[in-house]
Amino acid sequence: MHISVKRSKDNQVLGGVIAGFCEKYDWNPAVGRILYVALSLTPVFPGIIVYLILLLIMEKPE
Repeated sequence: MHISVKRSKDNQVLGGVIAGFCEKYDWNPAVGRILYVALSLTPVFPGIIVYLILLLIMEKPE
C-alpha cells in the first residue's frame, strides 16, 4: 500500500516524510516540522507511531 506522496530525497532530516508532504503541498519544510513536533507533544496525536507508519507506506525517493 502506497500513498501518492513521495518521501523527499533532497530535504530529509530523518526519513523525508514531513519534507515529502511539504514538497507536495508547497509548504516550508521547517514550518511543517515544527507543526508536526507540536502536534506530537499532545496526548491526542501519537506522532512517532504515525511517522513510522508513513515511513513504511510512502514511496521512496528516486
